[in-house]
Amino acid sequence: METNDKQLLRGGQFLVKETNCEDVFTPEDFSEEQTMMKEAVMEFNDREIIPHKTRFEAKDFALTEECMRKAGDLGFLSVAVPEAYGGMGMGFVSTVLTCDYISSGTGSFSTAFGAHTGIGTMPITLYGTEEQKQKYVPKIGFWRMVWSLLSHRTWSRIGCQFWKNNG
Repeated sequence: METNDKQLLRGGQFLVKETNCEDVFTPEDFSEEQTMMKEAVMEFNDREIIPHKTRFEAKDFALTEECMRKAGDLGFLSVAVPEAYGGMGMGFVSTVLTCDYISSGTGSFSTAFGAHTGIGTMPITLYGTEEQKQKYVPKIGFWRMVWSLLSHRTWSRIGCQFWKNNG
């Protein structure tokens, strides 16, 4: 679990508030765990995402599913999920690093990744009952639940229905 003893500033506070340079969080402040996570995601992105960018952008859903599976197996889908529910429990900085480097590969894959982690996983993790967390979060953190339920066909139907009702 990440810990940091110094008082961190929020957002861009260092721009408008007198600040000691030691109090501004910079990449040099990453813990060894955070640096290792960043490097692992960068390697995954370089190996699995960027070389196949055109396939992702051409809506190759089989490739997206395959890469989501690999990301889940590496723990990238459960960085922010507490260990009690089968996640990595790594904290906010590691979560941001993971999302930052995943999103640098292709918008198509990063959208699937963000939908899975942000729309599928975190609401149950943060607001679900204990029973819901125990039942769903361990499966979601490893891609299986949300990805299988929300296939591209389902997303298409949801999108069309949303457009009809709200468009």
